[in-house]
Amino acid sequence: MTLPTSMEVREVIRERVKDPELMMNIVDLGLIYDVVISPENTVEITMTLTSPGCPAGPEIITDVQRETHAAFPDVEEVNIHLTWSPFWNPDMMSEDAKEELGIF
Repeated sequence: MTLPTSMEVREVIRERVKDPELMMNIVDLGLIYDVVISPENTVEITMTLTSPGCPAGPEIITDVQRETHAAFPDVEEVNIHLTWSPFWNPDMMSEDAKEELGIF
């Protein structure tokens, strides 16, 4: 059994999980703050949403868990830690995401 790296988990999320309102992956949007792989075979993901009232929040969180489990079936648990600190803002987006959304 091989555990994934945090970069591998981020890449799976980048490829498979989009914000359904913006149709952009949540990694480039800057919503994934941290990914830690524990020796206990657990993936701990700290993330945020674009706003506390984000109507797509539950869907995004479920997608992150489901897609991480699907990509790495040997992982026993995927825990999501939702945080508002720091509060998300457009400066957290990748340059590609800013360009795609017309933010300069």
